[in-house]
Amino acid sequence: MGLLDLEKHFAFYGSYHSNPKNIIIHILFVWPILFTALVHLYFTPPLFHCYVLNFINPILIFNLGFVFAVVYGLFYAALDIKAGSFAAVLTFLCWVGASFVAKSIGYELAWKVVLATQLFCWAGQIFGHYVFEKRAPALLDNIAQAFLMAPFFVVLEILQSSIGYEPYPGFQRKVQARIDANIKEWKNKQQKKIS
Repeated sequence: MGLLDLEKHFAFYGSYHSNPKNIIIHILFVWPILFTALVHLYFTPPLFHCYVLNFINPILIFNLGFVFAVVYGLFYAALDIKAGSFAAVLTFLCWVGASFVAKSIGYELAWKVVLATQLFCWAGQIFGHYVFEKRAPALLDNIAQAFLMAPFFVVLEILQSSIGYEPYPGFQRKVQARIDANIKEWKNKQQKKIS
């Protein structure tokens, strides 16, 4: 799978997220996972000090949370300039918001909030996969998909369903054909295991 092949990535994602109830669960739970991960990463040591930024706003720290936000944002923009740039801005805003939340509540409370949110959101997603999709999450087949791609795909899913956005003409039709083929292949494998 090419690193920047959006069609293949989205078809893989869609193969595990075809049930509308499971899609809603992911829309609700994926971004809180990213946000709380950034809250946790706020407490990592600074990679370097920016005296200008510290003077303007001492809460924003160039640490692992910042690096993750930049890497995610650049990757999303490289996948699709319009939707990816929008997702990159959302990721950056999550980093800023997570920094303020982490600074205001402190580590003693933050790790508890992060743990509770992560457990709740991951459990909800796993529940959605087993109950509605009748299939294990994509995490078991592609860990990068679960951690790196999921926030962008939630954004793309919302843009497609709300305003009919497509990265290029015919994208949704091509992806749906791949999703249908992937699901058919998975069902055939399941049938062979049963027989």
